[in-house]
Amino acid sequence: MYKAVRDFKGDKLASFRAFAELCITRQIITAIKTATRQKHIPLNSYVSLDKPIFDEESDRTLMDVLTGAIMDDPEELMIHREEFGYLEEKMSEILSELELQVLALYLDGQSYHEISAKLNRHVKSIDNALQRVKRKLERHLVLEEMS
Repeated sequence: MYKAVRDFKGDKLASFRAFAELCITRQIITAIKTATRQKHIPLNSYVSLDKPIFDEESDRTLMDVLTGAIMDDPEELMIHREEFGYLEEKMSEILSELELQVLALYLDGQSYHEISAKLNRHVKSIDNALQRVKRKLERHLVLEEMS
């Protein structure tokens, strides 16, 4: 109402009432747009680096996975290379061809839509494949830890 009083010009053809209603309506619309704006979603939907990766009882966190240490020890490098080769071999045994393709494209940083376009599949099919990958790898890791 204050803005209507402040900005009203009596020399125009509109009445004060019509001008005030217009100002109030626009202010309400602006308030609704501001309240529903998606501007702060990244801040409000953050993922904690200390959160367990797979489930609440898991000991591994994102911080454990995101190490910044560079390995200089040749022995460590060889061990990790062998472990990586073993994981690749196991993944090719456990996962289907589609799941391997989807996982590779996803790890390359492509979105679900980009992957679905490349593989000529529905986005839901891509999501389902990634969910199966996650379940299969979790199951395999649990079995590895038990043995």
